[in-house]
Amino acid sequence: MHPKNPACSPQPKKRHHYLQELQQPLQPEERLYRVVTDGMCIGCGLCQSIAGPEKIQMRLVENLTQRPVATGSLDGETVDRIYRTCPGTRIEGLPEEQIEADSHSDRIWGVWRQLALVWAAEPQVRYRSSTGGVLTALALYLLEQKEVDFILHAKSSRQYPAFGQHAISRTRADVLVAAGSRYGPTATLADILGILEQAETSGETFAFIGTPCDVTGLRNLATEDPRVDACCRYRLAMVCGGFMTPVALRRFLAEIGVEWGELQSLRYRGYGCPGPTRIETRDGQVIEKNYLDFWGDNEAAWQLPFRCKVCADGIGDAADVAAADTWDGGSPTREGQADDPGQNAVILRSRRGQALLEKAEAAGYIVTGSALTPRDLDRFQPHQVAKKKAVWARFVGMRNANCIVPEVARLRLKPLARAQSVAENLREARGARERCRKQRNQEDLPCPID
Repeated sequence: MHPKNPACSPQPKKRHHYLQELQQPLQPEERLYRVVTDGMCIGCGLCQSIAGPEKIQMRLVENLTQRPVATGSLDGETVDRIYRTCPGTRIEGLPEEQIEADSHSDRIWGVWRQLALVWAAEPQVRYRSSTGGVLTALALYLLEQKEVDFILHAKSSRQYPAFGQHAISRTRADVLVAAGSRYGPTATLADILGILEQAETSGETFAFIGTPCDVTGLRNLATEDPRVDACCRYRLAMVCGGFMTPVALRRFLAEIGVEWGELQSLRYRGYGCPGPTRIETRDGQVIEKNYLDFWGDNEAAWQLPFRCKVCADGIGDAADVAAADTWDGGSPTREGQADDPGQNAVILRSRRGQALLEKAEAAGYIVTGSALTPRDLDRFQPHQVAKKKAVWARFVGMRNANCIVPEVARLRLKPLARAQSVAENLREARGARERCRKQRNQEDLPCPID
């Protein structure tokens, strides 16, 4: 048994808000929980690894997300380190020492060396994976050509089928089991320090595949722990639009007659581009829905966590390679899905990432199609463009409401805001401020239910 958060009570709970306490020092546990209560936790699990599971554990809480729960006494130094590395409090682009003089830079899409349409050379890998299967194909290349010893990434959770769990893949079979998108909370970094210790001891290297937030957390950790750069040879990311809140997912399942506790497996996409959303229940029922039935036919239907709505980097600014969907307008059509074999728009940011793609193509793992421009990416990912332009003003509004605002660097947020009209920036800032003042960003103190 783990100690229960003292905020948990059989009585009806009110939202806990720290704004009244800002004039007095917060205790270490309160500082940890403020990242959660201000809506800035993405559930990556890095804090558990830094503090150790005897002090912090990622647990399923009442809003059906995985959140850090203090299971032992925390000290200020540990929480300081969490704040320096947490992707909810610090977000930076590609490290300056990895930005080459001959690299390109775009105000929206950041540093890049090459932009191209790319897909997995093996038809089954391409069909089974999300979009064009590029990240899966690169993982196979890295393992089978012995560039790395293992891949650290995410796969479907055994315990919570709607979620992901961190996975270590050492074989082709391991990689293929994990292929496909995970639109759910995934504590990919929950054991990263243990993984680094084992890799250092054994002399092994690995590649990391995760969300831009995960890559940010790993980059942040590298500034404090040299083992990250020594052991992790590549950092790969998918361009990420966010994930559906578990509460909204539960509502979707109820609408198709599936109770949360009956869920056996959930495949969000894959087996086509994007492929059906496939739900399997414990009693053997199988339901397949169109991808657009799940997400909705336009961005306005997306039900995202607050952290995703104010994300300063959904495009993998800190990754060596970032892979994106390529639907004009940002979403597939219902009519065209059956004929779409899938292809990724790939952003190669570092020299290392560019060399990786070249070697993987030469070895027959991927196929490179036509070159792209940043404006092609605008067409494929208009929601990323809109968010990147709005984030600086949204952060201003959050700061005015005394909410946590991440420290950022090399993400071009101010120049993008200056290119917007005063009216546009005011609208975004006021909207974020009002959401925070009305506590629409807020989560309750994490109360475990598992």
